[in-house]
Amino acid sequence: MPPDSVHTDEPCESAVPPARTEARTGERERLWSPLFVAIVAATLCCFMVGQGLNSGTSVFLARMGNTAAFAGALAAVFSASAAVARIACGPLVDRAGRLRVMVAGAVLLLVGTLLPALSSNDIVFVVCRVVQGVGFSAATTASATAAADVLPRSRLGEGIGYYGLGQALAMSVGPALALLLVNTDPAANLYLGLAGMAALCVVLTAFCRYERNPSRLPATAAYRRLFEERERRAADRKNRRSASGAADAEPTTEERGLQRVFEPSALPGALPMLVLSPAFGFGIFFAGLYGTTLGVGNPGLFYTLSALSMIAVRLKSKSFMDRVAPIKVFTASTACGLAGFALLLAAGASEIAYYAAGILYGACLGVSMPLNQSVAVKNTPPERWGAANALYLLASDIGIGIGSAVWGVVNDAAGFPVTICCVMGCILASWVVAWFSYPKPARPHNQP
Repeated sequence: MPPDSVHTDEPCESAVPPARTEARTGERERLWSPLFVAIVAATLCCFMVGQGLNSGTSVFLARMGNTAAFAGALAAVFSASAAVARIACGPLVDRAGRLRVMVAGAVLLLVGTLLPALSSNDIVFVVCRVVQGVGFSAATTASATAAADVLPRSRLGEGIGYYGLGQALAMSVGPALALLLVNTDPAANLYLGLAGMAALCVVLTAFCRYERNPSRLPATAAYRRLFEERERRAADRKNRRSASGAADAEPTTEERGLQRVFEPSALPGALPMLVLSPAFGFGIFFAGLYGTTLGVGNPGLFYTLSALSMIAVRLKSKSFMDRVAPIKVFTASTACGLAGFALLLAAGASEIAYYAAGILYGACLGVSMPLNQSVAVKNTPPERWGAANALYLLASDIGIGIGSAVWGVVNDAAGFPVTICCVMGCILASWVVAWFSYPKPARPHNQP
């Protein structure tokens, strides 16, 4: 049984206390270890494959003579498979271990990506979309949990921010790479290229072998502390048995019902993401189309600028992610999102406004995704981080999937300006949800 299955009667904060080493030495704990680099790189590859499949499959099918309806049905198959897999993967990650689920998911993603290059049969495409969805969900749920495992407690929010950069960048770079590959000859290069990236993901996940040797992790890393606590309790039980001569069973807490699948403590981070992610769905699926309809010279530059903006904001994350109250950070993030979509409304009169919107969109995406994931994780006991990440990622998947479908209907009925106004409504609503759901910062003891 992995050490993260240990349950304690203490709250999360006491189970993983703030780092004392930093206070004694005056030095910050190390963030970038080879292990964390491998997890971030594997995550980037996995999300690049997932986003590339989502954006490139419809173009590939069109070139093969299939209908848009079939492409839409396959998108629904992928989303449904990913959602169902999230439900199973959360507790599986907590019980079977991060490495096993991560490697299995990456292998499934590789197989599901490679097969369409070998056969264009419609049934094969349907089966492959199921395999892709399951593999993508398994690998990303396990890697998100692994990233939180290996980070020092004092820099957890900052580290999750860098981890989230892999997800955010993939939303911008993945579609662009897929379109480049699918427009080569033959179009099946789309699947060959993405399969190569999935293979790299498999290789990188194989290096994430920290569960058998937690001493490799920082002293304040949650996984290492849980392992040490388990060892201490085992020694205490052995001593008590020796003294009393009677068996002393370890107390356990059995989750029941939905709590076995999802972690309710993660809702403060998952709920704002559920409401906000439809805005990101518009950016992924419709921002380029909107620029094309406006006659913008290079609509793809929107994604390039958004990616650069994400990188810049993540490089500055250490100055605010673990030091500023989450609601203040989220307020700044949603303000950037509202300003970016307001510029999109004005893009009909100015091409520069369209490109500037990409910068603000990237800032919003690059901050809000890791911030909400950090809130979900920090509010959850470490032994339930797998279920917490599954709930957070499921909220993001549902929001993007449903939101994108709704935006297509609204756009056909009322046009892009009305759709963009609805997107801005989602951003504002997400801030309201965060205001009520985010944990309130603790007051100093000398204040009433």
